Amino acid sequence: MSFIRPAAASDSSRIAEIIITNYRVNFYPFFHNDEYYFGELNVVKMASEYANDPEILGCTFVYDDGVVKGVMRMDGRELKKLFVEPQFQSSGIGAQLLDFAVTEQHADHLWALEYNKRGIAFYRRHGFELTGRKIIEDDWVPLVELALPGTKTE
Repeated sequence: MSFIRPAAASDSSRIAEIIITNYRVNFYPFFHNDEYYFGELNVVKMASEYANDPEILGCTFVYDDGVVKGVMRMDGRELKKLFVEPQFQSSGIGAQLLDFAVTEQHADHLWALEYNKRGIAFYRRHGFELTGRKIIEDDWVPLVELALPGTKTE
């Protein structure tokens, strides 16, 4: 039984909570940018973006077993986001979301924060490989690309 389903506008607040909690827990320690992580990045704003943008919402899926515990978003064949509520991490939810992204949505590559060793290890355990490509997003966020073997991403 799969608990993964397309996201609905009514999921927007929960999606925003999961993403923002993960950003603060996993990324804030590297950047210490209070203005961004505790000002600009907020649940109300992000929930509104998801609820009011059918294009973003249409590419978003949630893990929902009665409680939305994880979220993933696609952009073509690129996995744009995959987050699990921290209390439910290491319980297989992320693996199920990633498998769904690959098998049902044909994900073949993604960009991960270079400092996110745990996330990179997770993707590598599931068959993704570092491509050697790096970018800087928003002038200060270093990202590395991971792709399934044989994927051409340039």
